[in-house]
This record gives sequence, structure tokens and C-alpha cells, in this order.
Amino acid sequence: MKAAPVAAARWRYLTTGALLIAFAVVLIGRLVMLQMTDGGQGATFLREQGAMRTVRTAEIPVYRGLIEDRHGTPLAISSPVVSLWANPQQLKDSPRLAELSSLLGVDGVMLKDKLDLYGSKHFMYLARHQTPDFARQILQGGFPGVRGERAYRRYYPAGEVTAQVLGLTNVDGEGIAGIELAFEQWLQGVPGKKRFIKDLHGEAVRDFGLITKPRPGKALSLSLDLRLQYVQHRELQRAMKETGAIAGSAITVDAWTGEILAVSNYPVFNPNNREAFDYGAARNRALTDVYEPGSTIKTLTLIAALESGKFTIESLVDTAPGRIRVGAKVLHDPRNYGEISVSKIIEKSSQVGVTKLAQAVGHEAILDVLLRFGFGEQTGTGFPGERAGFLPSMVHWSEIEKVTLAFGYGLNATPIQLAQAYSILANDGVKQPLTLLKQERETLPVGKQVVAAEVAQEVLRVLGRVTDSGGTATLAQVPGFSVGGKTGTVHKVGKTGYLDDQYVALFVGVAPMKNPRYVTTILIDQPRGDHYGGGLAAAPVYSRITEEVLRIHNAQPNRSSAGALVATSRGVQQ
Repeated sequence: MKAAPVAAARWRYLTTGALLIAFAVVLIGRLVMLQMTDGGQGATFLREQGAMRTVRTAEIPVYRGLIEDRHGTPLAISSPVVSLWANPQQLKDSPRLAELSSLLGVDGVMLKDKLDLYGSKHFMYLARHQTPDFARQILQGGFPGVRGERAYRRYYPAGEVTAQVLGLTNVDGEGIAGIELAFEQWLQGVPGKKRFIKDLHGEAVRDFGLITKPRPGKALSLSLDLRLQYVQHRELQRAMKETGAIAGSAITVDAWTGEILAVSNYPVFNPNNREAFDYGAARNRALTDVYEPGSTIKTLTLIAALESGKFTIESLVDTAPGRIRVGAKVLHDPRNYGEISVSKIIEKSSQVGVTKLAQAVGHEAILDVLLRFGFGEQTGTGFPGERAGFLPSMVHWSEIEKVTLAFGYGLNATPIQLAQAYSILANDGVKQPLTLLKQERETLPVGKQVVAAEVAQEVLRVLGRVTDSGGTATLAQVPGFSVGGKTGTVHKVGKTGYLDDQYVALFVGVAPMKNPRYVTTILIDQPRGDHYGGGLAAAPVYSRITEEVLRIHNAQPNRSSAGALVATSRGVQQ
């Protein structure tokens, strides 16, 4: 009777033991499979799950490519900075918030409110692009959840002097204006990537390996000469004070190579100070703003007259009695010049004389010259926002429209287009593509002959007389050198038409006339007072800038101090 219960108990004991042993074997087998085999959900699965929780990928920042002038002087560099960030969930309840806000120089209440706003997130910037020394002070304070992120910030050593040409980068280091935008793909490097292991608090404890190697941006050499850039900037600032103008532009071009040696504008801005940034001052007006070019176009009308075969520069034209009616409009000269040569028409900027030349050759011939010289199209620099200007294209032209084209009304152009047009004259009629990049003589692009060299030389002779005694631009003279050019004085346009008391003053000059090479355009927008004309407001600025251009490029003087010609060898040395 007692044996049966004992047997049953033994049977239950053995069964339970067997089940426990089997369960242990299954667990051990499962552990072996998970940790020692790669198939199914084995070791690989566990490694992947662990990596998801501890391994992170980080970006390795790279510096943006250096921008330098033609002589290798840095114009834009990338400086190492640190962006401070925090995990709001770790920082928001810290009793040291007041201490942190004091070090950061921010209002403590504002910092607390911002942390509360980001409270459910794990990332918030505290201060971006700080100097490494400043960031080190914060990070060494041991504030909970506060960390640093290495990066690079763009710095412009010349400040406002080159700002409108170089442009800007945004807070993420991407080009958003000027050269920085135009050559973004060249300047912007490719960040690297690495893996690292983080601890429970998100701190990096060990690098795990390099994924991709960082590739820094490539350097860019511009055609600009920083020495000339400083000269232009200084003289344009001076002109603004002397004339009371609201804006201005200056641009100097090497006619032989097409290189833009300097370009300056007013107003200016400091690209290193983003707090006082003014988008209006950031415009490179010499390339982006259009104006009616006025009498500077009379030079192109002269070309059409010479190409027609009806005139030479010594041909006589009767401008008496100093006025002429065209349709319902009467055009006047300052006085009755009587019978004067074609050269004198340009020297005196005679409205009546130019009108008679235009009527003789027709507006189609003048329009053809304007098109060949690049008006109505971009110069090809690739600068963001460069304007093409405007050339009229009408089926039916009124008599006055045919004439006003000849002296620069009814069309729009940029200062750089004027510089390009006069560069063609200085380069024996060859249109050389303009560029903001440094050029090597061996790889210069081949220019296009758009006007006969003989015609270009004849026009230059006339432009040389414009700056001599009796011309409209005697204030453009440069001590020791013969120079040439053309003035322009244009009424500004308002809502009701042309304004009687607001002007744009222009001068485009070529130097030295013995061996012409350097072309400079000066534009003074809305000069005040009585000295508002191109010969009074713009020509003196040209004189001061060109004197420095020729000095820096070792040009040999070809005039005595009194203005008499002296013997020279080649006028300009490379």
C-alpha cells in the first residue's frame, strides 16, 4: 500500500529534474547559438543591436578653399571655430544655469525659456561659431549636457574692401553670394565620416574607424590685385564725401588679358560682422546695376561713322546755330560751335554734332556696333546676378529714338559693360572675354576681332584729345602720362520721367595712350551741388585711381610734368 505513493513521488521527481535539465540544455544551446554562430539571429544580430545603441556616425568638418588675389594674398580663409550645443533634457533643471548664461553673455531667463521650448528634444545650439578659447572655457565648466562641435567659419582679411566681390557664406559654410556662390562646387570641400562608440551619457569614448576621408575645398586665385582694390576703395570713398553722392562704382580691367584687376562699390559692408548686415550694401553694383550710359556711347557712334566711310576724324560738320530739331524735340549744345571736325564733336561732346552723325549713318549701324561691343548681353564673368542691360529692339523707330540711341539714352548698361567696350579699343579692336580669375599668358582664350584695328586706333586718338586742354575731361589727366576717355552726364529717371536735378556722372578712360592697356570706369550716382557732370565728378576719381594703376604696374611716363611728350620705350611692362 505504501509503495505506490513512493513510486509516484519518485516519478514526479525524476520528471521535474529531467525537464529542468532539458530547459538548461536549451538555454545553453541558445546562448551558444547567439554568441558563437553567425547564422540566423546569432552573433551578427547581437552586434547589430549593440551598435544601434552605442555606435554613432560623426561628420569630420573640412575647411573651405582659400580665395587669394593674383599675387597670392589671402582674401577669404576658413578659421577653426566651435559651436556649443546642449541636451535640453540634461541641462534645463541644472542649478548652474545662471552661471552658464553669464559665461555665454545671454539673458538667463531667455536661456531657461529656450530650454523649456526644446525640452522634449535632445539637441539645441547654445552659441555657434565661437573661438576655440571661448568654447574651451564653457566646456571645461562641466555643465551637464553641454558639448562642443568643431567647424570652420569664413573670415575675410580685407573686410569691406573686397566684400561685394567675394560675397558671403551662410552659417553652414555654403556660398550664398558673389565669388563664394559662383564657385561653390570648387571651394566647398567634402566632409569625412567616422564611427565612434558612445557611453550611457552620449559621450564619445572611442573612435571606431574612418568611413570616408575628408577632402578640403580647393584654392581659387582671382584676377584682383589687392593693392589696386585698396586704392579704388579709398578713392571711391573720398569721391562720395566730396560729391555727396548716394552710390558709386569703379572697375579696372586689363584690356590685353580681360582680367578684372579691381572692382569697388559704395555703399559698403563688413562681411565679418553679420549683426549689422545690409543686403543693399552687399550688391556688386558694377555688375548688377544698370544705368543709361549717356555720352560715353558717343564713342561707339563715332565708330559707326568711321566704319560707314562717310567720315574721318577730321571731317567737318556744321553744328550752327548750336541747336537742331528732331521731330518735336530741340537738342542743344552749350554754345554754338559752328563748323567743327568729327574729332571736336567728341571732344566737346556736341549733341548737335552727334545727332548729325547719327542721321547720316542710321540707327541700324549704331545698334550693330553696340551689339558687337557686348551691350545687351552679359560679359561672361559668371558672377551671380550680373545684368545684361537693355538694347532697344523696335519695329518702328521714331526720329528722336533713332538719335537718342547715338548719345546713350533709351538703353541700359552696367559699368562693367562700359569697361569691356573701351577695352576693345585698347586691345586693337579685339574683344577679350572678361574674367575674375587669374589668367596665365600661355592659356589665354582667343579674343574676337569686332572692329578693325585702324578704326580702334583712330578712336583712341580722339579719346586722347578729350582729356587734353579744350576737352571735356581735363581733370582726368594723370601727371606724367597721356590718357584718354569719355565723359557722360545722364539725367536720372523718376516716376514722371527724367529728373532735372538728379544725375549720374560717368567717365571711362584708357591708359597709357602710348601703349593702351588699362581701362577704368567710374560711376557716381546722384552727385550733389554744381559739380555733377562726368568731367567734374567722375574724371578726377579716374585720374587718382589710374595714377596708382600705372605706378603699381611700372608704366614708364611719357609726358613731362608740364604735359609735353617725352621719348619712351614700351609704355607698360608685364
